[in-house]
Amino acid sequence: MVSTSLPSFIQMSSTNSSFTEKLSNPQNKFQISLPFPSLPSCKPLQNSVPFAASLAILLWSTPANAGFMSGISGLEAVPGPQLPQIDFLKNLNDENQKKYAENDERIKSSPLLKKLLEQSKLNKEKNRKEIENKYCIRGAEWGVGDCSTEGMSPAEREKFIAMLKQKAGVE
Repeated sequence: MVSTSLPSFIQMSSTNSSFTEKLSNPQNKFQISLPFPSLPSCKPLQNSVPFAASLAILLWSTPANAGFMSGISGLEAVPGPQLPQIDFLKNLNDENQKKYAENDERIKSSPLLKKLLEQSKLNKEKNRKEIENKYCIRGAEWGVGDCSTEGMSPAEREKFIAMLKQKAGVE
């Protein structure tokens, strides 16, 4: 069997002009017989066939168009018709907007809301402090972090952790 410049899995036989594709199993072979006899003197032609096929596929392929997304103006570029304005609905909408604005101002200036916002700020600070204390105590017990007890004697360590717990109100 004479090998050409085709890839190793496709070989052209010089005796009966058939392409043989070698599969992973050597017993299974797929052969295509061509109707014309092999021409031993056409070696350059046999070498240029894969190149010509690749070039033809490359040149004949057309790019895909994305339709609306490719810059072509579509329906979204056309403005819709102007809807008629109904005075009754427009006046009703304006009145509602005024009511909503007045209610918002009244609620924002409410003493109850101001008291609740102030309580919320105080609770936020208190909760932040409680979380810091909890993690400081945990770090002291484990010997890590800013409140580490590394290097303290066992008696100093117990005294320090007790002081942290008393300060935090835990126990």
